[in-house]
Amino acid sequence: MKEKEKEVAKKEFNFNQVKNEMIQHFDKSIDVFKDELKKMRTGRATVALIEDIKIDYYNNLTPLKQVATLTTPDATTILVNPWDKGLIKNIEKAIVSSGLGFGVSTDGNVVRVTIPPLTEERKKEIVKLLHSKAEESKVAIRNVRHKYLEEVRDSKKEAHISEDLERKYEQEIDRITHEYLDKIEKLMKEKEKEIMEV
Repeated sequence: MKEKEKEVAKKEFNFNQVKNEMIQHFDKSIDVFKDELKKMRTGRATVALIEDIKIDYYNNLTPLKQVATLTTPDATTILVNPWDKGLIKNIEKAIVSSGLGFGVSTDGNVVRVTIPPLTEERKKEIVKLLHSKAEESKVAIRNVRHKYLEEVRDSKKEAHISEDLERKYEQEIDRITHEYLDKIEKLMKEKEKEIMEV
């Protein structure tokens, strides 16, 4: 298979295909970063904070979102309404032992999770984590960029594209890369504002 691919590469180099593939990788990196952001506490209740906590469901560790309905009746509360009321104790235990520091109470039908306000110190810790997650995403994007720049350089040798074309492709890759790095920066700043505001 590899030999065949090399033969094809010698004959033609489809930059649009390469560009689209690269953009798909970039989009995945952005999606991963957005998922990370959802899980970060802002002092405001959001089901994303607890939906992936694993619950002992008949000896299977199952994400909370697969065994209960999660809602936020107000800005500081998450209501967990399990489909099987026999899970109440397990849910309560899992949330308490998650180490998130939320208040947990139950009336036998639902589990009420109270999100305490963030201290100034905790906000700074979360912002620090946010910056490190943003940096990880930027590194992932730069690595993808590097991979595709290599493909363009290889195509110069294998598909005999001109130096002008190579430069044009490299500039296009850099332009798209910077767009995505800016997206991460923007998402990070919005989240930081949200964390510090509450």
